This record gives sequence, C-alpha cells and structure tokens, in this order.
Amino acid sequence: MKVQTTALDSVLILEPEVLEDTRGYFFESFNAKDFREATGVNAVFVQDNHSRSFRNVLRGIHYQLVRPQGKLVRAASGRIFDVAVDLRRSSKTFAQWAGVELSADNHRQLWVPPGFGHAFLVLSEVADVLYKTTEYWLGEHERSILWSDPAIGIGWPLWGAAVLSGKDAAAPLLARAEVFD
Repeated sequence: MKVQTTALDSVLILEPEVLEDTRGYFFESFNAKDFREATGVNAVFVQDNHSRSFRNVLRGIHYQLVRPQGKLVRAASGRIFDVAVDLRRSSKTFAQWAGVELSADNHRQLWVPPGFGHAFLVLSEVADVLYKTTEYWLGEHERSILWSDPAIGIGWPLWGAAVLSGKDAAAPLLARAEVFD
C-alpha cells in the first residue's frame, strides 16, 4: 500500500496494490495489519456504510461532535471528489481542507481522522461510496457545515448546481457551528 500525506495533519491518501490480468483485477480494500503498519493509525472500525449518489450530489460537510468518527472512504463505482476539513479549533490547520479524486479506476482511499469534517461531490453519472467508521453513527450528535462556506473555501470541481439534502442546504457557516476544541 502506498501512503500519501496531505496538507492536513493525519489526513492520508491510500493506494492499495492492485493485481491486474486479463480476467480483471484484485485488491485488498482493507487489511487491518497493513493499514496500521502503513499509516501508524490504530483504528478499530465498527460500521461500514454504502451510499449511492448521482452527478452533482454533494454530501456534507458532516461530522459527529460526540464520539467523533474516523472514516476510511473509497468509491466502489464512479468518481467523487472527497474532502476532509480540519474542525479542531486548537489545530494550526483549523478550517483548512484537503481533497482528492477517488474512483473505481484509481482505487484510492481517503483516511479522514476524528476531529475532521467530511464531504464529497459526485463527478460521474453515478457513484457508490463505501466508508468504514471508527464510531457508530449517533444522529443526535451529527453536525453539518455549509459546503460553500467562504471561510473554508473548498475548490469544488462542480459543473452546474450542487444537489443537496435539505439538511445540507440549511447547514450553518463555520463561524456559527459547534466544532472541536
């Protein structure tokens, strides 16, 4: 597994070894020992999630204030622009973001540590996004920040209007959001 660092402390891009031949390909999408050795992250994943979304669907910026989740994200089909936002007020990179294209073709994964917000934009007609979490989802503790907040300034590769949930469209700006200390 190749590990690339990003501008944000602890946010990592992972590229598994893919074995290809005339039949197709094979790769381990997750191996706890290899993940721990390659990243230095000793995460225990407790939940797997799968979302299917269509072009220009933008989900996020989501985070869980109580029992924050680490997320290991990949696109099983299609292409997405995946983003992590540092929401730790005491961090030197507070309100900064890192983004990467994840696709079924490049097999990349993004590690989003606890204390970071997560969002993604679908670039293909359809995308299936799979992600593991280190904590269970607790709806009452989930928070959102507006995807287009200029204080964060994410450079979304958006063509046309973003397709948002009602919750995401009404999310507060960072200045009014509850974040981590």
